[in-house]
Amino acid sequence: MRVILTLALLMFPAHDALPQDVSAVWVSDLGDGRYKNPIIYADYSDPDVCRVGDDYYMTASSFNCIPGLPILHSKDLVNWTIVGHAIEELTPADRFSAPVHGGGVWAPAIRYHDGEFYIYYGDPDQGIFMTKTTDPAGPWEPLVMVKEGKGLIDACPLFDDDGQVYLAHAYAGSRAGIKSLLAVTRLTPDGKRAVGRLRVVFDGHDLDPTVEGPKFYKKDGYYYILCPAGGVATGWQLALRSRDPFGPYDRRVVMAQGGTDINGPHQGAWVDTVTGEDWFVHFQDVGAHGRIIHLQPMEWRDGWPVIGVDSDGDGCGEPVAVYRKPDVGAVWPVATPAASDEFDSGRLGLQWQWHANPQDWWHYADEANGCLSLYSVPVPEEYVSLWDVPNLLLQKTTAPVFTATMKLTFRPEVRLTGERTGLVVMGYDYALLSFETTPDGLILSQNECVGANRGASETVNESVEIDRGTVYLRVRVEDGAVCTFSYSLDGRRFTPLGKPFQAIEGQWIGAKIGTFCTRPVWNNDGGRVDIDWFRITE
Repeated sequence: MRVILTLALLMFPAHDALPQDVSAVWVSDLGDGRYKNPIIYADYSDPDVCRVGDDYYMTASSFNCIPGLPILHSKDLVNWTIVGHAIEELTPADRFSAPVHGGGVWAPAIRYHDGEFYIYYGDPDQGIFMTKTTDPAGPWEPLVMVKEGKGLIDACPLFDDDGQVYLAHAYAGSRAGIKSLLAVTRLTPDGKRAVGRLRVVFDGHDLDPTVEGPKFYKKDGYYYILCPAGGVATGWQLALRSRDPFGPYDRRVVMAQGGTDINGPHQGAWVDTVTGEDWFVHFQDVGAHGRIIHLQPMEWRDGWPVIGVDSDGDGCGEPVAVYRKPDVGAVWPVATPAASDEFDSGRLGLQWQWHANPQDWWHYADEANGCLSLYSVPVPEEYVSLWDVPNLLLQKTTAPVFTATMKLTFRPEVRLTGERTGLVVMGYDYALLSFETTPDGLILSQNECVGANRGASETVNESVEIDRGTVYLRVRVEDGAVCTFSYSLDGRRFTPLGKPFQAIEGQWIGAKIGTFCTRPVWNNDGGRVDIDWFRITE
C-alpha cells in the first residue's frame, strides 16, 4: 500500500458547503475526458493535497488573509470547490489585528493519519504551527506551536509506519539569516511537539539555490523529499531520496520548464488515485494573478518520480498544457471555486477573506434582505492608504480576463464626511472606485495608489457627483492585468471613469479584488454599505 496516504475506513462526503454556479471565466475540465492547465486560475500559493478514499483535499498559503488555510475538495483532481478554512484567527491576535503583509501562513502541508486530518505550516516570525480535525470542512482545533523559531517555514510531517513522526522544513533567509537548507526533526507521537535536535539534511547552495517547500513521503522503504529550487518564477522540481529520514539524500531534478511556457514549475503535492495512477499538483507564478494551480501526470521509474511528460527519457519531465483527466474510477461533474456571491445565504461566501483578523461586528450577512452589510470601520490613527486598512474584504482573481460588478447601496452616517466604500483591486499598487461622503454630497471617483507598500497615498483620476446611494460598480480585467473602471445608476448603461490601471501582485500574494467600508474618525457609530451582489462574469 502506498504511504503517501492511508485509506480511510470512514469515507468523507463531498463537502460542497453552498450551492454555486460553475465559473463563467475559467473551467479546466474540457468535457471530453481532458483538462487544461491551470486547473485553478487563482492564487492558491504553495498547494498541498492529500487523498482519503476517493476524496482529495487541498490547502495553500494564506499569509495574512483571514480566514486562513483554505480547504478545497475534489473528486477527480481537476474540479475543485472551497469547503472551509482551518484558521478563523491568526495568533497572536493583537499582532494580526492590523495587516501583516506577507506574514502569517507560509507553505502548509495537509496529511491524513489515524482518522484525523493534520495541517502544519511555518510562520516566518514565530515558528511551526499545527492544527487538526476529523472533518476537513471544520471546525479545526486551536493552533499548537510545534517548534518555536524565527525563520522556520514550509513544514511537512511524515507519519512513519513504525509509529515515528518526523517533520521536514526550510528556512526563510529574511528571518533566519540562512536559506537554501532543508532540515528534519523528530516529533512526539501525537505530532504536537518537536523533540531532540533537528538535523540539516540537504544543502542547496551549490546546485539548488533557494531550495524550500519540502514535502515528505515514504515509498518502498525509501524516504523522499519533493521540493522546489531555483526561485519561484524560474526554478525546477527536485526529488531527494534516502534510506534514513535524516539522510544522506541523493538528488535528482524531476521536472523543469524545458521548452514549455509554464515557468518555475514546482512546489506541490504527490497524490495517487484509487486506480493506482500518480499525479502532482503544483503552482506557476504569473505575476499579478499570483500563483495558479497546475496538475501534472507522474510516474515512478527506477525508484524515482518523473513529473510531467519526459519526451527525451532523461528522467526530467516537462509540464503539460492539456492532458487526459486522472482515472479515478468515475466521472464527476464540472465544479469550480466560488467567485460570485448573491449574499442571500446568511453567511459570507467562502471565497472572501479579510486582510487581518476581523472584528465580529464588521459585517452582517442579512439573509432576510439578501444582502451583505459592511459597517464603516475607523481607519488606523496613522492612516495613509488602504494598504493599512484591516477590513478590506477581498477575494482572489479567478481568470486572466473577467469582469467584476457589484450592486451596492451606501448608507453613510449623515453627520460624517469622509466615510466611504467602493470596489478595489488591491496589490502593492491599487486602484478603486471610491464612493464617498463630502461636504458637497456623494462623490464617486476613480483613484489609484502607486507604491502603497512604500507609503504612497491615493491620487484622484476622475470624479463625478452622484445623487443617490444605490450604484453599480464595475472593473474589467484584460490580458496583462490591465483594469478599466465604470459605473451605472441603472445596472444597464455603464459609464467609464478614470484611466486604465495596471494591477500588480501584493506581498507574496496575487492582486485581489473586493470592497470595504471606512470612516475617518473614531466615534460611537457610523454608517454602512448594503451589498446586494458581487458577480464575476466574462
